[in-house]
Amino acid sequence: MRRGLRHPGLVGRHQEDPSGLASDLRAAVAGDVDFSVTARALTTMDASNYRRVPAGTVAPRDAADVAAVLEVCRAHGTTPVVARGAGTSIAGQATGTGVVLDLTRHMDGIVSLDPSARTAVVRPGLVLDRLRAAARPHGLTFGPDPSTHSRCTLGGMIGNNACGAHSVAWGTTADNVRSLDVVTYGGTALTLGRDGRGAPDGLLGLIDRNLALLRTGYPAGLPRRISGYALDALLPERGVDVVRSFCGSEGTLGVVTEATVALVPLPAEPVLVVLGYADESAAADAAAGLLPHGPLTVEGMAADLVRGASGLPRGGAWLFCEVDGAGAAARLVRAADALDAAVVRDPAGQRALWRIREDAAGTATRLPGGGDAWPGWEDCAVPPARLGAYLREFRALLAEFGLRGVPYGHFGDGCVHVRIDFDLWTEPGVRDFRRFSEAVADLVVAHGGSLSGEHGDGRARAELLPRMYGDELVGLFGAVKDVWDPDGGLNPGTLVRPEPLDAGLRFTGLPVVGTGTGTGSGVGRAAARCVGVAKCRVAGPSTGPGVMCPSYRATGEEKHSTRGRARLLHEMALGEVITDGWRSEEVRDALDLCLSCKGCRSDCPVGVDMAAYKAEFLDRHYVRRPLARPRSHWTMGRLPGWLARFGRGLNAAMALPFAARLAGVTPERAMPRVAERSFVSWFAERASNRTPALTLWPDTFTNHLAPEVGEAAVRVLEDAGLGVELPPGRVCCGLTYVSTGQLGAARKVMLRTLDVTGELTGPVVVLEPSCAATLRTDLPELLPDDPRAARLASSVVTFAEALETLAPDWTPPRLDRPVTGQTHCHQHAVLGDGADRRLREKAGLTGELAGGCCGLAGNFGFEPGHYEVSVACAEDQLLPALRAAEHPTVLADGFSCRTQIADLTEHRGRHLAELLAEGLGEGL
Repeated sequence: MRRGLRHPGLVGRHQEDPSGLASDLRAAVAGDVDFSVTARALTTMDASNYRRVPAGTVAPRDAADVAAVLEVCRAHGTTPVVARGAGTSIAGQATGTGVVLDLTRHMDGIVSLDPSARTAVVRPGLVLDRLRAAARPHGLTFGPDPSTHSRCTLGGMIGNNACGAHSVAWGTTADNVRSLDVVTYGGTALTLGRDGRGAPDGLLGLIDRNLALLRTGYPAGLPRRISGYALDALLPERGVDVVRSFCGSEGTLGVVTEATVALVPLPAEPVLVVLGYADESAAADAAAGLLPHGPLTVEGMAADLVRGASGLPRGGAWLFCEVDGAGAAARLVRAADALDAAVVRDPAGQRALWRIREDAAGTATRLPGGGDAWPGWEDCAVPPARLGAYLREFRALLAEFGLRGVPYGHFGDGCVHVRIDFDLWTEPGVRDFRRFSEAVADLVVAHGGSLSGEHGDGRARAELLPRMYGDELVGLFGAVKDVWDPDGGLNPGTLVRPEPLDAGLRFTGLPVVGTGTGTGSGVGRAAARCVGVAKCRVAGPSTGPGVMCPSYRATGEEKHSTRGRARLLHEMALGEVITDGWRSEEVRDALDLCLSCKGCRSDCPVGVDMAAYKAEFLDRHYVRRPLARPRSHWTMGRLPGWLARFGRGLNAAMALPFAARLAGVTPERAMPRVAERSFVSWFAERASNRTPALTLWPDTFTNHLAPEVGEAAVRVLEDAGLGVELPPGRVCCGLTYVSTGQLGAARKVMLRTLDVTGELTGPVVVLEPSCAATLRTDLPELLPDDPRAARLASSVVTFAEALETLAPDWTPPRLDRPVTGQTHCHQHAVLGDGADRRLREKAGLTGELAGGCCGLAGNFGFEPGHYEVSVACAEDQLLPALRAAEHPTVLADGFSCRTQIADLTEHRGRHLAELLAEGLGEGL
């Protein structure tokens, strides 16, 4: 991830507060102070159901900055302060009404790592996976590993006492923290440890006066007791462990500025044992019995979450048990009374299965058969031996309230995650949400459990803590809060003296806004689908097929992530922070660096489709203001029309002085040249006696800019025995109109195309992945009432799919060479590349293609101000892959990908059809 890439005009407009808080903070701190509309809108929500509007944000550079922020906030009438990491908290504790501290921007480093002592000193904004990567060469890791390990921060994990899949072996975060440097709201710097070290004045005396309550007030036999303050850690028999008592305090007692954490040895031979059971209850009943065999994980999930994933043994529910070594795996399988079992030693196979679990927080938000589910009763825990009984009663309670949810989680620790289809949009639905929360809290307590088993109480459960602990112990929580923070300035309303659990919901007041592409009941509601799990915020060196989110990976800015843009659209719909609706400059600027790669459509666990939202926003942003549009919208956005009208005459026009500037194209780019003869012209001049078996789509890029791709495809398809025809007139999928938000024009283009293709039958082969994706998704979404649109969309196949399905017995030429290059982002997100992989294998083309996005993305990389980000996107995966290959054959089916490769390297990318056609030539 590249910090500091800036784009002209992307700094949000400042909205100074009348009190002068922002200016006083700028004078006091070296870090970044941002009270702009954009900064405030981006931090109104975390990964919960709740919303609070802050006054502004500060990204401190060090502990001195943190202390300075607190001092200024005290001077400004006890302005609340909330420390925030990745903003993935489930219970609303990472939101606030005062100043939000963004600890990820500057306070994100590893201070030191001592392999011999098995410790590391870290800053609070450090992402967990960065610590794990630094420890791995030493055979070590940090034990707690939440499913958000690729973006959650150590400070957030300490605040929530996060756990993860390996907690049955390595415990919670509190079990793995040795000391903490913190600053209280009153400005006192403390170093917390055992034996009372670092306790603020009055804390230990308060504890001494309540020893009996602390010894009797907490449930026993509960490994995942996260709710409330861990005051029993301050008992003399437990070492008066101040640091442990602080973990899980959700930012209400002090701000962590540095932490010393323990590291644990990595397993020498990790093996994943997947045990299949008849149903969820059977899996839950079996989990506790596996613990004596020393598994590193015992994770449970049922078929309604897995949804057809491959590689699983027979059953309707599964336990994912990691062990160290083949012998341990064999012993566990023998001991488990399972219906079936699979032992997975291959690291790639293990990663594929673990990805199901890691994506669950988002996947469970989209229920089978449709509908949204939300947190709200996300992570309770009961004694592991009680889990089966609890789940049976929990399922019955769901049915009683007419609710649906998909439980899964850390069965070995008795901790259950679940997203439930609460109606949080209407008053009756919110009332039922409260009634259910109260009922299930009583159920958890009846089983001796904890209201929170991982994510903390926050605003979601704190109101219910008296049901678990009683009024006296909850009163002691308040007294402890007052010792640490007598002013009440740190994260007020969280955990102690909470607001009602049904207050401040993020859905309240959200109107229906827009009715465009793929948005159902509106962009506002569609954006609200984002639950904030922040998979789009993954940073660092990237490998693998994933695409999301290239602009965030290039800039490191929240507003350039899928989540950030969704939050801005959500706030636009609410109209409180962003008040100018579709005319919002803040939303426009954030969407400006969206490449419309569609990666979020597949990679986002809840299927946020930012490319569709961007198209609708741009369409409405410029309505009745055509002259306000960038010039590139009129030139590149309407490129199919210009090419159809002027053809290769555009070459001369673009050679004129100042042509690029007049066309709205960045001077760093050379415009592609129009071919001397179009593909359609070439096809019309040739003869074929084959009966057509398919229609080959002459997309704009193939037809005018790369006709050699179309010619190669025809040759290969005919060699496979397939007759080819073209549509009987000019066609266009409308891609460039959609990507520039000219939806009215896009619909007109699509309707003209449907008039031409109305009589076509059989498969339609589309060579350009972007055009194929547009026909499959945007066409039926923009013309939902035209049955021809759905019919054409269902007819679209890729080049490889056509050969696989229509000529299954055809043998491609053996090319027997390694290839490198990139899978087109739209192919990854919409079309899939399974058929392409199989075709490459048959042809002897070896090697994996890079993931990510090339960064050119149609008009994006040609527009002024985008060049630096465009190149940075290519540097994420594509360019390193090309550098690593020796004398590479570069495969890139997308015209944009090939253009970017030609612009930035000495290589020439080719379509798979070209490589196969060359192979046919070599065999003659």
